[in-house]
Amino acid sequence: MIVASEGVKAKGKFLTESSSKDAFGHAQLGGLAPLIVEMIKSNLNYKCHWAVADYLQRSARHLSSKVDVDQAYKLGKFAVQQAVQGNTDRMVSIKRISSKPYKWKLITVPLSKVANVEKKLPKNYISSDGFYITSKCRDYLQPLIYGELGPTYKNGIPVYSRLKNIKAK
Repeated sequence: MIVASEGVKAKGKFLTESSSKDAFGHAQLGGLAPLIVEMIKSNLNYKCHWAVADYLQRSARHLSSKVDVDQAYKLGKFAVQQAVQGNTDRMVSIKRISSKPYKWKLITVPLSKVANVEKKLPKNYISSDGFYITSKCRDYLQPLIYGELGPTYKNGIPVYSRLKNIKAK
């Protein structure tokens, strides 16, 4: 098994860097899995299969923590309220107030402070061998994964909310 990020570089260049750029001029990345499969097939003549992990996280709502679901709901509601109030050129965000006990609040941030800004995971969150998270990272993440909130079932089938389909004015 091979696990790789789209940000993998060889000779200083992203393996999946294409000629297309985003609005800020950054190289568009994507397609690393099929590229690696092709390299293995052509160089080693092995049969391969690939899967993209982001599909798994998008389809795994049943694994969301209660904190994650609560924050997502409140953040979405807050975003709509901000838009209705005419607050534009801002991004809604969560600001951590404390970790023990976990407290947070909703804020807005000027787009100029977040657009085209890369916020990387602190280096002290990953072990020196690069394979594990550190206790500092676990302390940061632990409050975010608190509480189980599986889907509701009826007769073995997940129950989903129905939209009212009310048109916005």
